[in-house]
Amino acid sequence: MVSRTTDDYETLARMGCVAMSEPAFWAGFDRGTVDGFRDYFRQLTEVEPARAAQFGIRHFTWLCINAKEAENVELSREVMAMIPEFLDCDNVLGIGEIGLNKNTPNEATVFQEHLELAVKFDQQILIHTPHLEDKYQGTRMILDMLGDHSGIDPGRVLVDHVEEHTVKEVIDRGYWAGMTLYPVTKCTPARAADIIETIGAERLCVNSAGDWGPSKPTAVPDLIMEMRKRGHAETLIRKVVFDNPREFFSQSKHFDLQEPSTRNA
Repeated sequence: MVSRTTDDYETLARMGCVAMSEPAFWAGFDRGTVDGFRDYFRQLTEVEPARAAQFGIRHFTWLCINAKEAENVELSREVMAMIPEFLDCDNVLGIGEIGLNKNTPNEATVFQEHLELAVKFDQQILIHTPHLEDKYQGTRMILDMLGDHSGIDPGRVLVDHVEEHTVKEVIDRGYWAGMTLYPVTKCTPARAADIIETIGAERLCVNSAGDWGPSKPTAVPDLIMEMRKRGHAETLIRKVVFDNPREFFSQSKHFDLQEPSTRNA
């Protein structure tokens, strides 16, 4: 949401959004110093919760150096050393979104060091899988690195941006899977509905995106409408867009969310 206007918060609130989870991500350019990331983490833990609260929305966040900037291992290590300063902030859910971008050795090194950080501080993990032609190989690399780490609890890891050719293996290995709805890349609402119909809804979440490029924060309501048009039960829709993410996020000591009916959003 750091890339969006306050109008987006108001629109989401009118559509029934009660909470959002914002991963640390690429800010449209490569940041050059650890102090740049410190300011960014202050924005995620101080500014965005206040903006969201104006509209009755709880803002939660994750902390890391994103895979697009992880090629700089020296800077990545400086950022990772600074992250514990923010882990006690009351809207921080864990480490993320870590992962791979181009599946390079440096990205893999930084990913594994993030895993060590998450285990050391008992944090949940949110994972970014690569785009397009790099997605299948990158997802397999990520799952193998996770599997090699004995301290990782699969039930506390969400592997995001899954598509038709990666979702089943993520679920089969015991992790949570996230489908990210975009107007151009990743899943469309129709494709996400197809995936739900194919594999079911267990440990499956859906999310929209606010990004610096073409994106649509209101894509989750689009999926709700798509599933209603297909005749799916409201209990199934709620499970994917509310119950499942709440179950996963609730493993964090900082996650506290009332039922929508009890809020004045």
